[in-house]
Amino acid sequence: MPAPDLVLVDARVRDPHPTGHTAVAVHGGLITAVGSDAEARAWAGPGTETVDLAGATLTPGLTDSHSHPVWGLEMFTGTDLSAVTDLEGLRAALRTAERRDGWIIGHGLDHNVFGGRPVHRSLVEDVLDNTPALLRLYDGHSALANEAALKAAGIDGPRAFDQRSEIVCDPGGRPTGHLIEHAAMDLMTPVLPAQPYAERRDRLVGLLSAMAATGLTGAHVMDLGGHDVPGLLAAIEEDGELPLRLRLAPWCMPGATAGELDGFVRLQERAGRLWRVGGVKFFMDGTVEGGTAWLEHADCHGRGTEAFWPDPEAYSAAVRHLHRAGVGTATHAIGDAAVRHVLDTVEALGPGGPRHRIEHIETVPDDQLGRFAALGVVASMQPPHTAYTRADHTDQWSRRLGEERAGRAWRCRDLRDAGAHLALGSDWPIAHYDARQVLATARAPRGAASARHGLTGLMALEGMTTHAAFAAGEEAVAGRIAAGFRADLTAFAADPVEAPADEVEQIPVRLTVAGGRITYRS
Repeated sequence: MPAPDLVLVDARVRDPHPTGHTAVAVHGGLITAVGSDAEARAWAGPGTETVDLAGATLTPGLTDSHSHPVWGLEMFTGTDLSAVTDLEGLRAALRTAERRDGWIIGHGLDHNVFGGRPVHRSLVEDVLDNTPALLRLYDGHSALANEAALKAAGIDGPRAFDQRSEIVCDPGGRPTGHLIEHAAMDLMTPVLPAQPYAERRDRLVGLLSAMAATGLTGAHVMDLGGHDVPGLLAAIEEDGELPLRLRLAPWCMPGATAGELDGFVRLQERAGRLWRVGGVKFFMDGTVEGGTAWLEHADCHGRGTEAFWPDPEAYSAAVRHLHRAGVGTATHAIGDAAVRHVLDTVEALGPGGPRHRIEHIETVPDDQLGRFAALGVVASMQPPHTAYTRADHTDQWSRRLGEERAGRAWRCRDLRDAGAHLALGSDWPIAHYDARQVLATARAPRGAASARHGLTGLMALEGMTTHAAFAAGEEAVAGRIAAGFRADLTAFAADPVEAPADEVEQIPVRLTVAGGRITYRS
């Protein structure tokens, strides 16, 4: 065995089960040995860096299984409105909001701020002084634009889109400013202040470094973030190293041609040292709060009975095309009808082939739970989303669904008990990227999610290690602390499995290692 680049000693090694080992050796980005501190003395060579972890718990490196660190930087621009709780608070925040190139841009706005009123520019127009403003709601699927912003973008009435998207208008055909789903929101992009390349690059490296400080060693990026992103990531690696391992899944939208699908297949070849394109992301629906989740029965406003793909069978055909080419898919499916259609689509593919996964799964009936394991479909869920709901079901998510469907919110434990592989993530910037928050809320869900849906400490850790690796088809090389596996490692001051759930969020991270390189050290 060549002399290690890095040796970690005096650790409590979890694989993610306890192993009894205390030392790990790393060389060339891989784990080369696991054993005792006494054995570690024989491993080290003259160029080996040895780190004493002083009894810290060493786990496989944590992976956020659903995040948007590239696209999210655009969504996370301007004034942070996430702390606003009511309409008056929103108006006060906008009065003093920063102007950038003559615009007010806000993000993280909670639907509950409007207190059940329709999202309408008239609620904030008078405090904006004719300054164009775009306020992105926290779900990433809707925004509020004022009159000046609508005029700048040339939005003066309803439009038809190839995908589920809407410019909400009043009975007279005048836009209310509420833009629902991607195609409608994208109309604003050409007129918004541009982010300089250097700033974008620096912000990305800073964000990934901050993520590493919470114990993250990797992320499944549920977007490509723009055609120039592979070049951006390559440029960062020309000068140094990425702080996180990134696996990117470009979006496939309704109307994609066979040629475009073949283009997604070719994109799978793009890769760097710590990044690669892996899989393709689809949307089968939108969000409950926006009225665009695809439901088997309409929500309380009579909405939610349409899929994001106007022809759901066209979605199935696109998945089939990619499957035959060996490309796995990840599909955003929040509502029960959306989840059912994705499962039906995968079932029709037959056994074998690449792995497929469903993202979010916010409400799912009993008869669908067992299908995940039976079909080999990974359930990818984001426990921190539960914080946007309330236990008494007075929030907009619960009200729109009604008691029965709100009562089966975020069924993480039920899916695990039914044998599904459950990959966990944050969906940053929709929720905070702190990996410890994901672990904590997976064990103690908030809001509408019943406490009975909470995972054990080990299940939560598996959701960000072994099950995350399985979701990416990388279980033979990632997610464990064993010789031959990637040297992606996280060291905690206390054991995140044994610590009480309410303390997990505060456990100090001692060390983070990605690809054999220390990316964070306390």
